[in-house]
Amino acid sequence: MLKRVLFSYLVIVVVLSNILMLSVYALPKEHEFNAQTVIKIMSGTNISELKAKALTLIDASTGQVLYEKNSDERLPIASVTKVMSMLLIMEALDSGRISMEDMVTTSEYAAGMGGSQAYIEQGEQFQVKEALKAVALHSSNDVTVSLAELVAGSEESFVVMMNEKAKELGMKNTKFLDCTGLTDIDHYSSAHDVALMSRELVTKHPRILEFTSIWMDTFRDGKFELVNTNRLVRFYKGEVDGLKTGFTNAAGFCLAATAKRNGMRLISVVLGEADTNTRFAESKKLLDYGFANYESIQVNNKGDEVSEFDVKKGINRTAKALYANDVKLLLSRGEKGNVKNEVKLEESISAPVKTGQKVGEVIYSVNDKEIARVDLVSDRDVDKASFGRLFVKMVLSWFNVGR
Repeated sequence: MLKRVLFSYLVIVVVLSNILMLSVYALPKEHEFNAQTVIKIMSGTNISELKAKALTLIDASTGQVLYEKNSDERLPIASVTKVMSMLLIMEALDSGRISMEDMVTTSEYAAGMGGSQAYIEQGEQFQVKEALKAVALHSSNDVTVSLAELVAGSEESFVVMMNEKAKELGMKNTKFLDCTGLTDIDHYSSAHDVALMSRELVTKHPRILEFTSIWMDTFRDGKFELVNTNRLVRFYKGEVDGLKTGFTNAAGFCLAATAKRNGMRLISVVLGEADTNTRFAESKKLLDYGFANYESIQVNNKGDEVSEFDVKKGINRTAKALYANDVKLLLSRGEKGNVKNEVKLEESISAPVKTGQKVGEVIYSVNDKEIARVDLVSDRDVDKASFGRLFVKMVLSWFNVGR
């Protein structure tokens, strides 16, 4: 009898201990998610009824805005701040200033970061590629600061770089005070500005998507589990491959998401959502709207010939005008047959002409509304002819020599 009582008491103690442990180690709000709730929120919701404080949807290729609400309002953005941090880290990687194999050493300051973290310790070392996973998946503040210190020497210097980059990108409603988003007061951005830096990251440094698209991984040689805070990576038909979540009490639930379908990449941003499930549901609604109503069409390729143009006072009389870049148009579905283009060459082009020099442009329109334009460039160098060569050419033309 005594054994039964003791066994029952032991069972109760174990159960209560597990409940207590679950409450202590419960996932932070940044990591909470319920797929069924997202589906419920989604059903019957019109895009004009979305509840985010601010939102925007853009085409990544052209930057064209497809839908927006309060997109220039200055709001706290929490860990969505790390989009800019990842952008500067990727710039350092792609420029060769740092490499994926470089070792990151944890400072006392970085180890003391609060919020979402990987619990790294002062003096601990790990490779950049491992650190990027911890930032992209787990939103680890301590690891983010460690990477910032590697790139700029200190978080303070890194933040200066962040604000300089924001100015360069035309982010007029943004001010960064840290590289993590932990600061709420006087640290802000807007849905439009978040879309700008997200576009810069995914179009100029697409290698980041190799990290932001991972669903689950580990850090510290398998000792620390990483689960992507962006649940759309798993629950949006496999097409979402980034980008960054964010949450603080002041910012609410935020998300910058990107997805690609049929060659078209979209970027959605929602700020100030009431709960985590709504941010995923409304982001999904925005992406669905974009893919359902628009299509991306590549109409010309970089280097394709458009026409010849005359070169005055040149050794060669003519050169060819080529497309300077690929031409992709974002069109409402059904508009493809209404696209027109107008070639405009410069009126007078004189030697010397350099390969790649702008010599005109092509303007694309739909129903008389301009939707895009692309530069035309010379396919060759054309040196200026000397007086002697011009005189010989003139004499030859008089006597029709060589015809």
